[in-house]
Amino acid sequence: MTERKPSGESFESFIDRQIREAEERGDFDDLPGAGKPIPGIDRPHDEDWWIKQKLRRENVSFLPPTLALRKEAEDARAAAAAARTEDEVRRIIGAVNEKIRAAILDPPAGPPLNLMPFEVERVLADWRAKRD
Repeated sequence: MTERKPSGESFESFIDRQIREAEERGDFDDLPGAGKPIPGIDRPHDEDWWIKQKLRRENVSFLPPTLALRKEAEDARAAAAAARTEDEVRRIIGAVNEKIRAAILDPPAGPPLNLMPFEVERVLADWRAKRD
């Protein structure tokens, strides 16, 4: 692909020739995803698709810190409900409570937090009730 277009040749025929030669060499054989539908082809066009995909792939949050903490608290509550032992419930809730307390003492940027630390005993009571 480092060769230059000859001066008398049109771009279309130059590119078509390069594609044909690459096919003949087998450069397009066994490409990942060959024969599979293109992901997201049926969705409406989004010009920022590549940015969103990169953020998801890198596991980067694009939420303000307060909203990210609210989401983390919801996830912790769900993880505690699915925990196998009381110690695991205490560990999960304790970890998120530390973050909530720190955010209350030094509010991060974004909308108001509107979140209080979980009452560990109440979460444990809910956990026990689901086990019985």
